[in-house]
Amino acid sequence: MDIQEQIAAYINSQPEPKRTEMQELHLHILQTLPGCKLWFLDGRNSENKVVSNPNIGYGSYTIKYADGTTREFYQIGLSANTSGISVYILGLEDKAYLINTYGKDLGKASVTGYCIKFKKLKDINLDVLETAIRDGVELTKDK
Repeated sequence: MDIQEQIAAYINSQPEPKRTEMQELHLHILQTLPGCKLWFLDGRNSENKVVSNPNIGYGSYTIKYADGTTREFYQIGLSANTSGISVYILGLEDKAYLINTYGKDLGKASVTGYCIKFKKLKDINLDVLETAIRDGVELTKDK
């Protein structure tokens, strides 16, 4: 199964109305980041144990570790969680950036250093989320 098929299967495995909202958000992110690299992580580690929720990834940046090694990873993540949907904006050095810049304008969302979590799409301002995604990609593109 290729990445597109894995993403479709993951979205289709969600109960309604989350399935429709995940699909809408997935298409919106693809329009926001045309031509971006797509990823799919099934949430399992090398021992096949579930360690996280599955994630759809968009874009690419290089993570640099203290020992000098590097690894490519996605910039934006999308995942279903037990209470709704999470959007991850990874690689931001300032862990207060999302909260301080977008927290009050996003709507009914919980915002942490790299995660925006909400119950339903109607609870958030999609234009503000799109701006946060674009900013996150811009801030991490040269890493």
